[in-house]
Amino acid sequence: MSARQLGFGGQVRAVWRKEILDALRDRRSLLSALLYPILMPLMIAVVFGAVAQLEGSERPLETPIVGRDRAPNLVAWLEERGVVVLDPPADPDAAVRDGEVDLVLVIDEDYGEQFRSVEPAVVRIVHDSSRTASLSSIRRTRNLLRAYSSEVALLRLLARGVSPGVMQAVRVDDLDLATPAQTAARFFSMLPMLLILGSFVGGLNVAIDTTAGERERQSLEPLLVNPVSRTALTAGKWLTTCVFSLASAWLTLAAFLVMLPFVPLEQLGMQLSLDGPQLLLMAAAFAPMALFASSLQMFVATFARSFKEAQTYVNLLIFVPMIPGMVAQVYPLQPAGWMMLVPALSHQLLLIDVMGGEPVAAANLAVSAVATAAFGCLFFALTSRMLRQERIVFGRG
Repeated sequence: MSARQLGFGGQVRAVWRKEILDALRDRRSLLSALLYPILMPLMIAVVFGAVAQLEGSERPLETPIVGRDRAPNLVAWLEERGVVVLDPPADPDAAVRDGEVDLVLVIDEDYGEQFRSVEPAVVRIVHDSSRTASLSSIRRTRNLLRAYSSEVALLRLLARGVSPGVMQAVRVDDLDLATPAQTAARFFSMLPMLLILGSFVGGLNVAIDTTAGERERQSLEPLLVNPVSRTALTAGKWLTTCVFSLASAWLTLAAFLVMLPFVPLEQLGMQLSLDGPQLLLMAAAFAPMALFASSLQMFVATFARSFKEAQTYVNLLIFVPMIPGMVAQVYPLQPAGWMMLVPALSHQLLLIDVMGGEPVAAANLAVSAVATAAFGCLFFALTSRMLRQERIVFGRG
């Protein structure tokens, strides 16, 4: 049966079968589609597992104290709260600077006199804030000293017959309305970005190989000689890229679900349980992103002069979906209607809401899908148009 007799749909299927078989034989395409979905969720599980372990099991606070005999009550109070008091180094500044100790507590020589005269008694914390490993010890020591100061101040007021309530002009009561699921969704706010990235990474090599790769291997020209419309040819290649793009994103979500039970969320005071409807909604929410990513990558790869140039440009496109995620982390955005028109940003917001168990407006979901698909169709049309130009097919000089 000739290509003309096949019709448009038959032509698309023929091109798709040819391209999908070629892509399945290409190790780079398979690795990009399979390796990312496995490694990224595994990395998340390892990182958050380490965070939970650090939060749940703080090591004993070891604090060298200079002049401990000047404040025996303070030292005894610290020891009662589990602080291991150590002998001070000969040179506290050098010991902290060299990383031998996290900090050194220096009790002022006039501490006793200041304490008896009801003046602020000076206790100095010698530390190096540029050393990340010591920040936890510094924070814990500072909090303990503040607690001791407040306790002594209250006792002094009671001794003078003054109610301790005069020190607290305003009492702040925290009422956090966020559910454990919503807290976990914000905690895992990078997951939507990883799913969107999966759409870009999964189809990356396929998009390059079916356009710039075939042109460089001089296999694109013979393909165009066949009586297949440029639109059908582009559609077949685009569908192949979409398959790998969607597969990578869905595998990323599946791998995350497998890794989720190994992340000790309870230790962090969070709970994340995704049921069937939520998973289906998530899969449907970011599916249009694969269509957009595939057409955008094919457009850029077709426009590139060579295979290497296409690799450079298409690899840079990975930063596109990362921008909304990074902006949301640094500058939290209040959801607005116009954001549903922006690919990647709308998906980021929708996926976070779905993970948190919040109701998602059908209108927002529809606007996001239509807008993303419209951008995808635009780049699809531009790619199809470029394949009609001889200077693109035969390579630009």
